[in-house]
Amino acid sequence: MPVTQRAGQTAVTKCKQFASNLDTLALTGILPAMVTGSATVPLVARDDIGATLLSFGISPTAQRTEVAAILLDRMQHLSADQVLTRVLERGVAVSKATVYNTLGLFAERGLIREVMVDATKVFYDSNTVPHHHFFNVDDGTLTDFASSDVVIEHLPAAPAGTCTDCVEIVIRVRSAR
Repeated sequence: MPVTQRAGQTAVTKCKQFASNLDTLALTGILPAMVTGSATVPLVARDDIGATLLSFGISPTAQRTEVAAILLDRMQHLSADQVLTRVLERGVAVSKATVYNTLGLFAERGLIREVMVDATKVFYDSNTVPHHHFFNVDDGTLTDFASSDVVIEHLPAAPAGTCTDCVEIVIRVRSAR
């Protein structure tokens, strides 16, 4: 049953990177595609990948450009192995370590989101607008749902010397039988 988020709780669901990268997303044209949820229009045109990487403070090497082109083709959730497979299918020589390091850099800079569904499963999400996920344990897919569909009545105080960075909700579902 979906719950509704209260206006005062909006800040709780926003990761600190989102606020600092909102202007960059708008300037590069990524934000409009994310907001409209267009699955047919690339988030970033192939010709604009280099400039987009630079706008996030990332040097556009050949490997980074290919990884970005795959991730920013549309809103999607991909594992590192899926990204590696797609890069290799394009005939680009790249190591698994390079893909993992590139994905980590992209997530650190706010170009993509890292979504940990459990200790062994990580997805990289091209949609950085605040939202949450359903994770289907039967087929391993993630489905987005809006942050506005969630109410957070109360969060416990963070441990001494820390502050809340982000609230990410992953709801595990399985096929109805």
